[in-house]
Amino acid sequence: MSAQDWRRIFGLREAGVYYALALLVAVLAGIAASRGLPAYISGQNLGNIAYQASLVGIMGVAMTVMLITGAFDLSVASVAALAAAVLIALAGQIGFPAAALAALCTAAAIGLLNGMIVQFVGINAFIVTLGTLTAVRGLVLILTDGRSLMVEQPAILAQMLAFESARFAPFWPLIGIGLGLLGLAIARRRPFIGVGGIALLGGALLTGRTFTVAAPVLYLTLFAGLVWFVLRFTVIGRRVYAVGGNAEAARLSGINVHAYRIGAFMLSSGAAGFAGILFACRLGAINPTALQGAELTVIAAAILGGTSLFGGAGSVIKTVVGALLLFTLTNGFNILNLGANYQGLIEGIVVVAAAAIYTVGAGRARRPKGVSA
Repeated sequence: MSAQDWRRIFGLREAGVYYALALLVAVLAGIAASRGLPAYISGQNLGNIAYQASLVGIMGVAMTVMLITGAFDLSVASVAALAAAVLIALAGQIGFPAAALAALCTAAAIGLLNGMIVQFVGINAFIVTLGTLTAVRGLVLILTDGRSLMVEQPAILAQMLAFESARFAPFWPLIGIGLGLLGLAIARRRPFIGVGGIALLGGALLTGRTFTVAAPVLYLTLFAGLVWFVLRFTVIGRRVYAVGGNAEAARLSGINVHAYRIGAFMLSSGAAGFAGILFACRLGAINPTALQGAELTVIAAAILGGTSLFGGAGSVIKTVVGALLLFTLTNGFNILNLGANYQGLIEGIVVVAAAAIYTVGAGRARRPKGVSA
């Protein structure tokens, strides 16, 4: 591997979000230590950050696939809220498993509707999903009658809490996955995959065998790992990137562009529906304004991960790291007692700065050698 390849792999464009997360954690740890606060880099705090980021991370992984295909989905938060409302409304009548299935089917149906309108009617995805955002939020208001709903049956509530609040010890899975990534990196000569394996091994050793994480963190890990594998190592993944890179060329090469983009819409809404189920299980209740504005956080996580808004480029792992970065900021604000007035300002600056870094980096990568700005 040439020096140029190493510079590309470990440059700001490819690895910037990892550097940003590591730097942010180090800064917050230093500030916490200087103020005599409890250790910031602890298993409990890191687990809390992962738990807080899990729902946005699940939606962000699917959003990344959506953006890679060249489409856009603004309705994910409203779809998640609708799935939560369907679950809460039906759980007492038909039981938790059947109600969860109904919620997932409802969410996937909205994704199918979005995809068919975009692909067959030809309306821009931004406009369609903006309309869906409002319409689905209206459905939530109708379903809840403008008031909070809650599960009143103790047995069903216990099932829901068990599904969302169960704890898992990730030590040995992290060791196994880390060693697997190291082996894959050696076999395929992919140093960055090896760095990921080392990071997982380090995280496992840092947190120890007694460290546990909540179920949503496990669901996020499994979902992100599956989507990463499909995008990276399968024909389906290559076709997803091809559809976003040049839809016409993909069509001429025999790829069913409509099917892949409609599938991406269904994946996005389905993931949002699952996040909504987890949200409802976490609280055992739902109110009409639940998750309002969360779609912007999901998109911000994807942008922080370097996903192109024009299609053809993106990484689900970086999107998960982007979500962790956003919630590390929020966690740091809370620990340091930084007023909520500053949180939106700082998070917005971080997103714009990340987009600027990726844009400038992409421009330099495309510029021919010897050509100066």
